[in-house]
Amino acid sequence: MSLTTRRGKPLAPENAANRISAYVYGNILVLAALVPITTSRTYWGIAIVAGTALSTYCAHVFSHALVQNVHAHRSLTRSERLALLPDAMPIITSAVLPCAILATAGLHWTEPRNVQLLAEAVILVRIGLIVLVVERLQGRRPTATTMTAAVAIALLAAVIVIVKVALTH
Repeated sequence: MSLTTRRGKPLAPENAANRISAYVYGNILVLAALVPITTSRTYWGIAIVAGTALSTYCAHVFSHALVQNVHAHRSLTRSERLALLPDAMPIITSAVLPCAILATAGLHWTEPRNVQLLAEAVILVRIGLIVLVVERLQGRRPTATTMTAAVAIALLAAVIVIVKVALTH
């Protein structure tokens, strides 16, 4: 498994690092949006999760465009700005599975709170699994230490989310 472009070419290390950063950042913010949602039979919080991902994506692209202007010592061309969009896509994709899970609350198979907890658990697993991607990019095979690191990263992400929710809600 390696990060590649749409054409199947390997990503440059800087682009891979940017995508990993966007993936982790997007997942943490989606989780932070999920935690304080009050669900009910008629309200599942999908708009909050999707809105968080979309606004974070826009802010991420905007900030990276400004940083690239500084690095280039000039304004970026349109094609250079458009080239920034794929590296931020993991922020958007962070919301897809949780929104799909939240949508199942409408099927009334279980309580909406259970669906919300499942969506939160999925995000924590996604955050922990990024360790496997990093190991692969570095040409290493996962070990028991890798799995311990995955659990530690997921727990650290949970602490970050708890602090964010406690300070902002």
